Amino acid sequence: MMQPESALADDALIEDRPAKAAMLRGWRRRCPSCGNGPMMAGYLKVRESCPVCEEELHHQRADDGPAYLTILIVGHLLAPLILIVYTNFRPDPLVLATGFSVGCVALSLYLLPRLKGLMVGLQWAKRMHGFGEKSA
Repeated sequence: MMQPESALADDALIEDRPAKAAMLRGWRRRCPSCGNGPMMAGYLKVRESCPVCEEELHHQRADDGPAYLTILIVGHLLAPLILIVYTNFRPDPLVLATGFSVGCVALSLYLLPRLKGLMVGLQWAKRMHGFGEKSA
């Protein structure tokens, strides 16, 4: 199905949004548009809009992506570390399990909101899920 020429002309007029800058702002849990306003209203709740620049943020659809990435990163960091610690130091299994459980939870709690912000920033930069719609 072909798009009308006016739709193609409108697409050409839309400027690119810098994905890297938006993702870094999201990592810092800031508005991907201005970088000043807080993106989060709570630990993982994204605000409806930025309190500084009024950019709408409710379009985001991060869903399970941040949790998946958190599990992927934590698993790939801690699994080799467990092997190294166990083979070199041979700690008591209870000490090993307790230490790495605390480390796993702490790293997961640190990464989860930052990865969610990163994903929202990427969605904003790529105009996904309604971020590119013109406001009336």
